[in-house]
Amino acid sequence: MMAPFTPVQSRWLNAQPLTTVRYELDIDYVGEGHRGQHLDVLTPRSAAEGGESLPVYVYFHGGGWTSGDKAALTKYCAVQADTGIVVVNVNYRTAGLLRGGFHMRHMLHDANDALRWVAAHIADFGGDPGTIVLGGDSAGAQIAALYAAMTTRPELADHYGLRTAITRRELGGLVLHCGAVDFSVVFEPGFIMSHDFVRMLLPGYRRARMKPVALQRASRWLSPIEWLDENYPPALVTTSERDIFYQANLNFVRAAEAKGVPVELLSYEWSSKNTEHTWQQYAGHPESQEVYSRLQRFIAEVNSRARSAGA
Repeated sequence: MMAPFTPVQSRWLNAQPLTTVRYELDIDYVGEGHRGQHLDVLTPRSAAEGGESLPVYVYFHGGGWTSGDKAALTKYCAVQADTGIVVVNVNYRTAGLLRGGFHMRHMLHDANDALRWVAAHIADFGGDPGTIVLGGDSAGAQIAALYAAMTTRPELADHYGLRTAITRRELGGLVLHCGAVDFSVVFEPGFIMSHDFVRMLLPGYRRARMKPVALQRASRWLSPIEWLDENYPPALVTTSERDIFYQANLNFVRAAEAKGVPVELLSYEWSSKNTEHTWQQYAGHPESQEVYSRLQRFIAEVNSRARSAGA
């Protein structure tokens, strides 16, 4: 379920590309030429020159932290851009590309570098750097949600050795599709993911000898649910009973609500056959269209709140 998309699958996801959107592809947001540090910017052609700045939606793909590529999400991002949003589709370095692999610290630093680029350049594309929504699916949702926590929990940012490129004030909300937002489920008997997914994301540990209890304790630094507080941004969470992270998403929503965080849940029952893990990437499903409608409404509400606050 968390395997990389094949070229055929990517073409299927991106069938019938939208011509009403401008595509600026493969912008190197670090400047070192690494494919894992490129992003795309998609803007609506209908946006008027010199008109009002548009909200910005920054998206991180899934792939189990080991694979995946922004290219598979081009159609998904274009559909959102076509409604009057500037969308930034981000690649990040994934685990296993080098001996020893990259880990969560690298991924979060890439997210931060991408957002630093957004803060500096997105106005050139008609976007409002003061109205940013982060989004992602699966592992990408975990990255977005954990990064959001760093804007309100400096001890988490310190742990990863970074200073966030955007502030909580600029972060209007989160869109989380089938997110790995509660790592406690990984340690439940029979869960589909092995503990090795946790080990590869935690640098500085003697992984082979680390007992499950110690590993679970260390996974706190990976688990967004552990860092929720009353200042966490509003969130839209989409999942289904067919999603491997279904319980993790329910846990996250309940914990957020307990902290007073505005959170909206869109969940489908097992009878909805189109809702396997990260189904939202495929625009052809009616369930995806409902997700997109809720997503666009959510971003419009974020934009409205930002305008009111700035008035």
